[in-house]
Formats: sequence, C-alpha cells, structure tokens
Amino acid sequence: MTETFTAFEGVRRLAAGPLAEIAPVVQRAERQQRVEGQASEPIAIFSDATGRAVDLDLRGSVDEMLARFAISAEATETAMKEQISSSEPRGRGRPKLGVVAREVTLLPRHWEWLNAQPGGASVALRKLVDETRRANGDRDRQRAAREAAYHFMSAMAGNFRNFEEASRALFADDRRRFTTLITSWPSDIRDHVVKLAYSDHGKLTA
Repeated sequence: MTETFTAFEGVRRLAAGPLAEIAPVVQRAERQQRVEGQASEPIAIFSDATGRAVDLDLRGSVDEMLARFAISAEATETAMKEQISSSEPRGRGRPKLGVVAREVTLLPRHWEWLNAQPGGASVALRKLVDETRRANGDRDRQRAAREAAYHFMSAMAGNFRNFEEASRALFADDRRRFTTLITSWPSDIRDHVVKLAYSDHGKLTA
C-alpha cells in the first residue's frame, strides 16, 4: 500500500495523497508565498501512518524532491537499525535467515512446557507470538491510530481549547466525548484528527 501524507498551510488542508502528488502542490504554495512577500502561514507535511511531520526539501523538480526525501528516509532508517544493533549483545556465529538471538527470562515451568512442544521452545514461542499478533491485530491498529492522531494534535492543536481533555478522551477511546471536545477546532484540523483516530468515522459535523 502506498504511504499517504497530508499537507497543511496554517490550519487549512492544502493537499492529501502520496508524496509524489502533494509535493508539487506544496512547492507551488511555498513559491506563491515568496511572490506575495506577505506574512505567510507555515506549511507542514504529515505522515498519515504516524501523524508525525516530515521534512521535504522543496528545491528543484518533483523528482529531485522525492529522491532527496527517499535518501533522507533511508539514512534515518539505517541509523536507527545501527543504534539498535549496537545496543544488542553479540552472540557467537551469524544469525541465519534474519533470526536474531535474544534473551528470554521464564520460570522453570514455562521452559518445561515450551521444551515439550513439537519443534522445541523456539518454534513454540514463534507460534505463540504469531497467534497473539493475529488475535490482537485490531487492537494494535486502533492503538497506532490513536497515537498518530495524538502526534498530529500535538503539532497542530496543542494550543487549542480542550486539547488536554481531548487527548485523555482519545486514549480512553471515548469517541463521543472526543469529537465533542474538538468541535470548535478549525474544520480541516478537526476532520483530519478524526480521520487519523477513527478511519471508519467519516467527517465530523459541527
């Protein structure tokens, strides 16, 4: 699935969609602001997956912008992997097929049960993790959606009325109270928060 983004100019939604589609819109808006030479609203781009702002160097063509963004994202991902790797204890030999050895602390009765399972402890643990991921898939997606909405809210609505109360309602999964508390917010920001938090919710009416 193609990752999507939403751009805002001040409190107004400027564009939404894949980065390749919104980058030209953002670039034109930024150039128009320079031409007008007046006090302008800040332009920000947010990932719909995480709700976090992303940096996009607007110089040059769209292809050049996207290439720089891809390189930056790859460098960030590599740095994070290296940081995680350097903090992990090194074992003997090389991991096979992406398998990474980690320490697991269990009680004797847990090890006894795991070792008695077909394939041994490692196979049994992998099966348990996969089953739990499938069982908790909806819950995990809902938690990720709430976190994305909160990241966006913090950046764009942190000074708005009822922000703290709305944040508590969001994480309490009290949808009715949440939508009531943000009714007075600018419509584009309000609608986007709802979209991130409750993808099945449609637009909020004032």
